[in-house]
Amino acid sequence: GDKRQEWTEELIASLKDMTKSPMTKSEQLLRIDDHDFTMRPAFGGPPIPVGVDVQVESLDTISEVDMDFTMTLYLRHYWKDERLSFPSTNNQSMTFDSRLAKKIWVPDMFFVHSKRSFIHDTTTDNVMLRVHPDGNVLYSLRITVTAMCNMDLSRFPLDTQTCSLEIESYAYTDDDLMLYWKKGNESLNTDERISLSQFLIQKFHTTTKLAFYSSTGWYNRLYIHFTLRRHVFFFLLQTYFPATLMVMLSWVSFWIDRRAVPARVPLGITTVLTMSTIITGVNASMPRVSYIKAVDIYLWVSFVFVFLSVIEYAAVNYLSTVQERKERKLRERLPCTCGIGNPDDMTCDPQISGYTTMDVNSTANYGTAGNYAMPENGGRQERMLAQVVLGDPQLTGQVKRPGYVNIWIDTHAIDKYSRVLFPGSYALFNIIYWSIYS
Repeated sequence: GDKRQEWTEELIASLKDMTKSPMTKSEQLLRIDDHDFTMRPAFGGPPIPVGVDVQVESLDTISEVDMDFTMTLYLRHYWKDERLSFPSTNNQSMTFDSRLAKKIWVPDMFFVHSKRSFIHDTTTDNVMLRVHPDGNVLYSLRITVTAMCNMDLSRFPLDTQTCSLEIESYAYTDDDLMLYWKKGNESLNTDERISLSQFLIQKFHTTTKLAFYSSTGWYNRLYIHFTLRRHVFFFLLQTYFPATLMVMLSWVSFWIDRRAVPARVPLGITTVLTMSTIITGVNASMPRVSYIKAVDIYLWVSFVFVFLSVIEYAAVNYLSTVQERKERKLRERLPCTCGIGNPDDMTCDPQISGYTTMDVNSTANYGTAGNYAMPENGGRQERMLAQVVLGDPQLTGQVKRPGYVNIWIDTHAIDKYSRVLFPGSYALFNIIYWSIYS
């Protein structure tokens, strides 16, 4: 019975050996099965230093709506694991792919605040492991990561953004693993061909800090900072120039006759609707932030100028209507009203008394008519010349004397002032705006 049991155990052991995958010569040289690689190197001793360097291959997208960026990079780790040392006559290192990396200890790095990330696997996993005879290890990965970037858009589109990619060990605190940049700021290299459509990459730099978690402790964290300045020319062509042209177009109505209602009203409404479309288009591609952006200030001030040009015509039309109504009542009460004509052709009844509701021009000469003339400033004015008999001694204290009264009615005063005030105010706004945000 004992022999049968020994024979059964030997058979089971041989079957287990047959099911095991045969070790390669390199694995036998590195003595993979002789060590427990689930533990970090020099477990129980001082923290193992792991140097890191990064080469940025591409900076793909920067999204204001999602507040993130996408970057493709080569992440390289350097550390020493004496368990992997091997004899070598020429001191030549050995290079492996991802198959050996799954059998030994490697740093468990992750990207803090990342949304998505993956290791490229075409045509095979983009992983490299290089082991030197003295146990120094180089572990390189090609990774694409999408991470958060908290942007301040208060100066958009004249803004500068600084985003950070943060690298940290997930399991090992600073008591077990000391993470550091291998060559300081020179540990970060970038491809010279990196370019973005909307941004100019101004600066890449690195920093190192400690991060604390209340449940697990302190961790070393590496930062990759990059500063981006937005190209403003695109927004000048698509937003600022159209908005400025719409404001200038609204000023055209100040030179159109006030009686041309079909010309002035559609012009004002069209510019208002166009400004609304521009504002809607800009906000559709932006996140719904709770603060005012620089482009919002420019567009809404431009919208107010366009809106005020419509209100200006409403005021001109209303005041002109009121003025014409008063003029009509005045003509109805006068014994004779005449337009801009020759006063010698006017005949009026000299027996009718004057009107107290009418202001007499202090420069008018009794018995003679004032001459009609247009003002020197070219403004459009209407002059109503009326012959009035001032004959009621109780009202005037004078005897009946025929006279002419010059009444000047300037129906375009608001338009004349608007031609200067609107362009001047808008030019002042632009000077202040660009001096602050440029």
